[in-house]
Parts: sequence; structure tokens; C-alpha cells
Amino acid sequence: QVQLVESGGGLVETGGSLKLSCVASGRTINTLSMSWFRQAPGKDREFIAGGKVRTNPLYANSVKGRFTFTRDNAKNTVYLQMNSLKPDDSAVYYCAGSSTLIQSSIGTHSAYAYWGQGTQVTVSS
Repeated sequence: QVQLVESGGGLVETGGSLKLSCVASGRTINTLSMSWFRQAPGKDREFIAGGKVRTNPLYANSVKGRFTFTRDNAKNTVYLQMNSLKPDDSAVYYCAGSSTLIQSSIGTHSAYAYWGQGTQVTVSS
């Protein structure tokens, strides 16, 4: 059974930075497609960054140039470095994994079987 545990969320001012971590257990991340999603109150869960193993990560247009997705296979962890944060970035951020993801479904939350519990990010104006 794959388990994902996120950490690193918190309260930050506009323009600040946070780095989210997602530690996987039960399976090595080099066999999983991994991504980050977020969900703000009253909004749908949206894809932020990630993708298939051994491919360059994809990014949502809203975070491109500000967020960076990375993998550390030795630590079985994926990260999301978030810079130049804006109030619109406030949401619960989720780590997601899939062993069967196809390229065209990277941004589709229903394509991911494994989810973390989420970590809250709040950006004050």
C-alpha cells in the first residue's frame, strides 16, 4: 500500500517562499508518476506540477516560473519549491501518485490512485 505524507505548509507573506515535501512509503517513487495538486475553498482540485518518471515535469500556467517540482529518489521524496507566492496560491496542497498514469492524464486528479492528506498553504496580502 502506497502512503504519501506531505509537510512544509504554513503561513507566509506575499512574495515569500515555501518548500513542500511529500514522502512516499510502500513503493519507490521512481516507479510512480508523481504530481502536486491544490484545492482552494469552493474550487475544484487543480493540477500544479509533476508528471511521469524520467520526464521533465509539467507546470500549470499559473505557477510556471515560480514553482519547481523535484524528485529525490534516495529519500523517496518529491518536493515543490514555491517562490514569489501570491494570495491566490492559498489552498490545501496535495501530493498524488500513480503507477498507471498516461501522459494525457497528468493534469487529471481522477487519474491518480494515491493521495496524501494535504498541507495548508496560506499567503497573506
